[in-house]
Amino acid sequence: MELKHTKITVMGLAKTGVASARFLAQQGAQITATDMRDETALAGVLTELAGLGIRFVLGHHDQADFTATDLVVVSPGVPQEHPLLLKATEAGVAVASEIELASRFITAPLVAITGTNGKTTTTTLVGELFQANGFSTYVGGNIGDPLIDLPASGETVERVAAEISSFQLEWIEQFKPRVAALLNITEDHLDRYHGYQEYINAKLRIFENQTADDFAVVNRDDELVWQAAQSLKAQLFPFSRRHELAEGIFCREAELVFRHNGLEQTFPTAGFKLQGVHNQENIMAALACCLLLGCQRDASLELLNRFEALHHRMEFVREVAGVRYFEDSKATNVGSVAKALESFENITLIAGGKDKGGSYAPLAELVQQRVRHLVLIGEATERMQQELGTCTATHRAKTLEEAVQLSARLTAPGGVVLLSPACSSFDMFKDYEERAQRFIAAVKGL
Repeated sequence: MELKHTKITVMGLAKTGVASARFLAQQGAQITATDMRDETALAGVLTELAGLGIRFVLGHHDQADFTATDLVVVSPGVPQEHPLLLKATEAGVAVASEIELASRFITAPLVAITGTNGKTTTTTLVGELFQANGFSTYVGGNIGDPLIDLPASGETVERVAAEISSFQLEWIEQFKPRVAALLNITEDHLDRYHGYQEYINAKLRIFENQTADDFAVVNRDDELVWQAAQSLKAQLFPFSRRHELAEGIFCREAELVFRHNGLEQTFPTAGFKLQGVHNQENIMAALACCLLLGCQRDASLELLNRFEALHHRMEFVREVAGVRYFEDSKATNVGSVAKALESFENITLIAGGKDKGGSYAPLAELVQQRVRHLVLIGEATERMQQELGTCTATHRAKTLEEAVQLSARLTAPGGVVLLSPACSSFDMFKDYEERAQRFIAAVKGL
């Protein structure tokens, strides 16, 4: 892709926008970088991009920058129906996401992982598995560093692992992973999309440009995913906790079984540090991606036996008076909470926060079966009480700290207190990490 003297507008100067602007300017493109924030708010960004010949339009957007240019590179936070993006496409201007741009300069085999839940753990594990097998690896995308930082660095690697969000997939054109994994789909981001199907369609775009030479790693147990997978052009490689597979990877008693082209390899699970049914799925997906691209059984098993859970994803905090406390603040949607509930019994569940528009009803059966007490916090309290309040003993708390104290009083020895909110954190906290730290501090203060 020739960039010299190309006129490009970069819309949004968050992490991916800054990385894209820097890379494109270094390639000799004529860059206009535009953001609704002003010079004061973006002082650090301006310093970072100084000396690259970038023209900045800040505090507003100019329509001419979107219609009289060769390309618009858009940040994933900007919705597709933004009026200026519609103007750009009407004028015949190409619009691309940062991952689309990066993919045109990446030559190493790319593993791209999406899904409503488990993306970060699975992507991190894929990167670790590649490295444990001796492959030089870049890990990025929606996790860590932008994908565009790889071509910008000039570094040559043998494998690339990328976490990909639905937002990043909205503006792809040629993006084509060697292995694409779809872990699951449940209702999420309905505050961004017009409906559930639009969100599903965005996720499925990860397979759009694959051919029969590529692999699609998909969740056999997620009926929505499995149904959608039947029309893919790539080679299907399913993973399953419930079904034995002739081709794919599945659970059999205390081991995982990988079957491919008539060969079988087994992985005993007794030594795995990652616990929970959701992590079993993440491990199977990661193993599939890596074994299909040349990783070996022994090195992979050794890595799995020492790989630990990431922070804020079903993380054990401590045990107090016979009660175990787990922090799962990253569980911001119903699907991720369902996986957490499947992993325990005798649960006191702390949930709630900023409502994201989906239904909480899919949790009803699990709450009825496994949750002894439901403690609700935040803006979503009223709606969660309406949809789940009849399933178990339900309580309200004004703060997370009050919820922890109440849970400690309610939970009998042998039980589990689980923070798994099913909501975003922005009504009460800066982000899910602050919510996690406040929960951990409250538990340690018991």
